[in-house]
Amino acid sequence: MAKYRVAQVGCGHRGRNHIDGFLKNPDRFELVALCDLNRERLDAAAKQFGIARTYTDAATMLAAERPDVFCFVTQPKVRLEMIELGLRHKPRAIAFEKPMATSLAEARRIHDLCARAGVKYIVSHQQKYGEQWGRAKAVYERGEIGDLVRIHASSRAWLSQLGTHLVDYILWFNRGVRAKWVVGHVHGRKGLTDSHPSPDYTEGEIAFENGVRAFVQFGYLSPQWLANEKFWTDNRITLYGTHGYAWANTDGDWAAFTRTSGGEILGEALPRWPEQENVLLQPRYLRDLADWLDDETKVHPCNGDISYHGFEIAYAFITSALDHRRVDLPLAEIPAEDEIARLARELPEA
Repeated sequence: MAKYRVAQVGCGHRGRNHIDGFLKNPDRFELVALCDLNRERLDAAAKQFGIARTYTDAATMLAAERPDVFCFVTQPKVRLEMIELGLRHKPRAIAFEKPMATSLAEARRIHDLCARAGVKYIVSHQQKYGEQWGRAKAVYERGEIGDLVRIHASSRAWLSQLGTHLVDYILWFNRGVRAKWVVGHVHGRKGLTDSHPSPDYTEGEIAFENGVRAFVQFGYLSPQWLANEKFWTDNRITLYGTHGYAWANTDGDWAAFTRTSGGEILGEALPRWPEQENVLLQPRYLRDLADWLDDETKVHPCNGDISYHGFEIAYAFITSALDHRRVDLPLAEIPAEDEIARLARELPEA
């Protein structure tokens, strides 16, 4: 197994999760340098994690370090800029945060640039590495709820914060089967100026090629399953089969009612958030990147192809809502206008 050199931009909360994940795989990665515009934050992270080389300019760091893996943990508005910068220095892989872009045109540009350069990329939809999601998926994979018929996903956070996570997990539960079409509804303007711009509420239906349907709710009208203080982990996916159901949430819960459970609901609480984030999720997510770099057949579960398809689905909800129509996938043409800009122009005031 090879060991890969990593340089990372971004030392905030999520940036530190990535740093910790790389360092918890010492046999697979060497984190050689950190970069952040905020010198105080940069120095604090370097001291905490024992990283000797630091930079306040990403281009300077990449030119000096020439990493195998370029990781950036920044706000969504600079995704394309960071991808273009990274590719100029020819890494083998790029890892970055969700959402992968702020428009479909930008997401397609990122996907095409990486494909042409032959650079692997992954988007941090890392929550599916939680044990509770795996338990629910295993129940389905063993046939204990029969054939999968429909999926329901909800998050109290909005589309570009946690909605893209859940679309990705729907694809994962449904074994990567592609979507044929979506219909969507959106409303609410407050979130359009957020760092992760989005309508306040998104609701939609996805039809998959294998006949499964998924129904999603993201934002303030979504069901509340957990207490208010667990707002950010109040994300649930339920798999409905011909003989039962299984569900899991971000917080560490899962349950199932199956053909063999004898009328009982199975399940138990597993490690809670945020302990999961550092102990289970990020290290496993990053280790799979090293395995993919070792072996082309070990495709990362958060690879660029599936991440782009998930983003295409999520933003097709917006197009469907604004155009009052079904949107067929894959998209033959990418909308010329930025979807968030169009929402700002066309969504009515509350």
